Amino acid sequence: MRRAAVVGTGSALPVRRVSNAELAAQIDTSDEWIVERTGIRFRHIAGEGETTASLATDAARKALDAAGMAATDIDLIVLATATPDQTFPASATIVQHRLGVGDCVAFDVAAVCSGFLYAVSVVESMIRSGAANNALVIGAETFSRILDWEDRGTCVLFGDGAGAVVMSAVEDGRGVLSAKLHADGTYNELLYVDGGPSTTGTVGKLRMKGREVFRHAVTNLASVMGEALDAASLTPDDVSWVVPHQANARILDATAKKLGLAPEKVVVTVADHANTSAASVPLALDTAVRDGRIKAGDIVVLEAMGGGFTWGAAVLRW
Repeated sequence: MRRAAVVGTGSALPVRRVSNAELAAQIDTSDEWIVERTGIRFRHIAGEGETTASLATDAARKALDAAGMAATDIDLIVLATATPDQTFPASATIVQHRLGVGDCVAFDVAAVCSGFLYAVSVVESMIRSGAANNALVIGAETFSRILDWEDRGTCVLFGDGAGAVVMSAVEDGRGVLSAKLHADGTYNELLYVDGGPSTTGTVGKLRMKGREVFRHAVTNLASVMGEALDAASLTPDDVSWVVPHQANARILDATAKKLGLAPEKVVVTVADHANTSAASVPLALDTAVRDGRIKAGDIVVLEAMGGGFTWGAAVLRW
């Protein structure tokens, strides 16, 4: 069976690394307050010349190197982001040009923190159907540029970064075994940005009701992970690693407990990166691949939930 397998991973972070202590010197918060509620200790903040597309390009180059492939081998680029460089054209086309890919399909996906899962599902479908053979799937964000830095309830939670994978057609049993996606616009006002081209003519700032988001996240993530495992005819006992959206350490713990997963099977990078929205899953995935935790034959589950609400999960055999 033709499937889409991850054959290379890469990531990129802005140069500036900001500690909780540095934030506490600027706003009414503390390292203890942030760590206790979120598990976050550091985040990276994009500086001059660092954009969503530049970070995405750097991550994509590393993924191509890991896959042993040239940019000209790519025939599809899907970039998940809620913070594109421009309203249009798609930031994926900027990455395409900077990499020197040449003519290919290139577009952005907007599903906020679930964006990388949505992008993986789209690419998997196109590869499985034969519409593409080698794809770059990227999650990249510069959320620091849509934060209200006077709102301590949100600005401490987010950071910037990018993660990328190369997905290729294989017929050796590896690849995406199942992917399940959901959305429910009923909850728009729990996590959103208060602006846009068609409404205010401005970018706007991120707004969130954290307690309500936490409750929905635990329920929805446990449910969709179970759904994806069922579709792959697997159980939580079969899972080698869960690579979750890195939003909040408490959400990760609660979701694992709800599914009966051992905490040591969950890849956690939120302390170092904070919540990087669509970039968080591929950032964590690249970390676990490069440090040797994820190995050939492992069953890996990716999952995320974000504004919309959108949420999803994918099961892969490595």
